[in-house]
Amino acid sequence: KMSGRSRKYKIIFSPQKVMSPIPVLSTDVTCDEWSFYLLPLDEDIISMELPEFFRDYFLEGDHRWINPVARALQLLNSLYGPFGRTYGIGRSAKMSYELWRDLEEESESEGQGRKPEIGHVFLMDRDTDYVTALCSQVVYEGLVDDTFRIKCGSVDFGPEVTSSDKSIKVLLNSQDKVFSQIRNEHFSSVFGFLSQKSRNLQAQYDVSATLAWGAVALSPTARLPCPSQPGHHPLLSLHIGACESIMKKKTKQDFQETIKAEHSLLEGFDIRESTSFIEEHIDRQVSPIESLRLMCLLSITENGLHADPAAPSQSYGPEHLLTFHNLKRMGLLTEQSAGETLTAVESKVSKLVTDRAAGKITDAFSSLARKSNFRAISKKLGLIPRLDGEYDLKMPRDMAYVFGGAYVPLSCKIIEQVLERRGWQGLEEVVRLLNGNEFSASDSTVEDNPACEAQRVVLAVFLGGCTFSEIAALRFLGKERGCKFIFLTTAITNSARMMEATIEAKA
Repeated sequence: KMSGRSRKYKIIFSPQKVMSPIPVLSTDVTCDEWSFYLLPLDEDIISMELPEFFRDYFLEGDHRWINPVARALQLLNSLYGPFGRTYGIGRSAKMSYELWRDLEEESESEGQGRKPEIGHVFLMDRDTDYVTALCSQVVYEGLVDDTFRIKCGSVDFGPEVTSSDKSIKVLLNSQDKVFSQIRNEHFSSVFGFLSQKSRNLQAQYDVSATLAWGAVALSPTARLPCPSQPGHHPLLSLHIGACESIMKKKTKQDFQETIKAEHSLLEGFDIRESTSFIEEHIDRQVSPIESLRLMCLLSITENGLHADPAAPSQSYGPEHLLTFHNLKRMGLLTEQSAGETLTAVESKVSKLVTDRAAGKITDAFSSLARKSNFRAISKKLGLIPRLDGEYDLKMPRDMAYVFGGAYVPLSCKIIEQVLERRGWQGLEEVVRLLNGNEFSASDSTVEDNPACEAQRVVLAVFLGGCTFSEIAALRFLGKERGCKFIFLTTAITNSARMMEATIEAKA
C-alpha cells in the first residue's frame, strides 16, 4: 500500500483458524479454512493423510487433529446414517468420540433420517498396540509398503522392478485384479501364485497364437492378434519384478534371522539370543531405523530393557540422544524398573557427553517409565497360537497368518473380542493392563437386529496410523465372520514411519 500497489491476498488456515484477520487489512485479505477430511484409497480404505497425527499427539501432546477426526466421523454419519454401536479404547479415541457427539448435538445431523448402513464403529489409538506396528510385515501389500513405500495408494517401482531404465507409478487397489488376489497373502505363497498365473497366460497365448496362425494359413487376408503373453501383461510383470526385488533385498538384510528374532521376542523364548542378535545388528551398523525398531520391540515385549543392549548412539552418533528421549516419553523404550543403575544404552550415551548432560539424560530416562504389560495381555488374549503341527500359510486358520502364524495382532484381537461380546464385559483385566480409556455406546434410534445388513458392516478407525498387516488380518476376520470391515485411518503406517516420526531432525 505504501508503494501505491494494490494486491489481494488469501490466507488458508489448516486445520483451523487460530486468529482473526487484522482489521486494517480486511479489505485486502480474505481467509478460508482447509479441513482435512477423507481420501478414499480403495473400496474399503479411507485415509485422512495426516501422518503428523502420530508425532503431534503421542509425542508432543498436541490435540489439534482431534477436531478433524471428529468432523470426519460426523461426515460419515451424515452420509451413511447413524452408527448402531460405537466402541473404542485410548485417550484420543475417547476425545474424538466425545467431540463428535458434541458436534452432533449442536447441529441437526443430515444422517438422522437416513437408513443406517454402518452397524459398528471401533476407534483405537495407535499406542494401544505398538507391537504390531513394530513387527516386520510379511503379507504382500505390507512388504511392498516396507520396501518401496506406498504413498496415497500408489507406489513407484524403480528400474530394479521394471527391468528398464524407467520408473513406473502404479495404483495399488482392488481394480488391479492381480494385486487384489495377492495383497492379503503371506509372501511365501505369492511368488508361486504369480508364476502359475504367468504359465497359464503363456499357455493361453500359445493356444491363441496357434489358432491365429491356422487362420492366416487358411485366409491370407486374416490379421494376427496383438500378443498377450506374460511379458506383455504389465501389471503381472511388475508384481513378479517386485517380488524378485523384495527377495533380493530381504536376503541381503538377513530377513529370516530378523523374523526369527522377532518371533522369539513375541513368544518370550530365547530372549538372550535375540538380544545378542540386536547387539550384532547395531555393531554391523545396519540402519539406525532398523536398530531402533528392534530395540523398541525388545523393550515393549520384555516390559523394559535389561542392561545388555548396546546403544545405537555409539555407532550412529550423538544426534540420536533426543530420539532416545522421545522414545522414552512415548513408552517405546523404557527401563525394566525405575531406580536401577544405568542401562547399557544410557551408560554408552553418557560417555559421549559431559557429566552434567549425562545426569540430565539419566533423569529423562528414569522419569517417564511406562509399562507395556505385553506378556500378560498376550497370555490373556491368546495372541500366540498353540500350534498342532506346521502352520499352513496357504490355508490360514486365524489372523496370526499375517505374521507367519506366530502372533495374532493385538489391535485386531481386541476388535474381534469386543465385537463378539458386544462390549467390554469380560475384558476388564485386559482393559486395566492397557491403561483404560475404553468406552462403549449405542444409538437408541438404530434397530439392533443381527440380521440387518448394516450390522455386518464395521468401521475400524485407527488414530495414529494403521498397517497393511492389520488391514489384511481384519479382512480375513470379516470373511470368517461374514462381515465387512471398512478402514478409516489418520494415515497408513509401518515400523519405519513410526521410528522416523520420533527422530529429531538435524539442525
